[in-house]
Amino acid sequence: MAASLLKCGQNRVWIDPNRIEEVADCITRADIRTAVDSGSIKALPKTGTSKGRTRHAAAQKEKGRRKGPGSRRGSVNARNPRKRRWIQTIRPLREELRELRDEGKIDATVYRRYYLRAKGGMYRSRRNLRQHMVIEGVLEEEK
Repeated sequence: MAASLLKCGQNRVWIDPNRIEEVADCITRADIRTAVDSGSIKALPKTGTSKGRTRHAAAQKEKGRRKGPGSRRGSVNARNPRKRRWIQTIRPLREELRELRDEGKIDATVYRRYYLRAKGGMYRSRRNLRQHMVIEGVLEEEK
């Protein structure tokens, strides 16, 4: 009866343990209303899910924690897609080739040959590209 008067569930009804005898004597809805007014019966506040732990975890992740192999879901390509990796490889290679051509260290034919090889995925990095050029005698070694 108290739950319907307080418009809450039965689990949220709180009865003062010191005044249990008083509440036990309440028979009518009016009696219960009186008990609510006197503070013998109350509705407990709604309980929700705390976001404290979530906030703490998010703060830790921001610092770079909790990102080890045990926390990872999905393939390597899900976290760092194949295309993104390719872009990070090819852009510096093309930039390097452009710079070498503009500085006059290689001519247009050599540039084109190495550009196409880079496109084919032959070189891993700028350094790898330069090493190939030195070995093939296209570029002299810089100290």
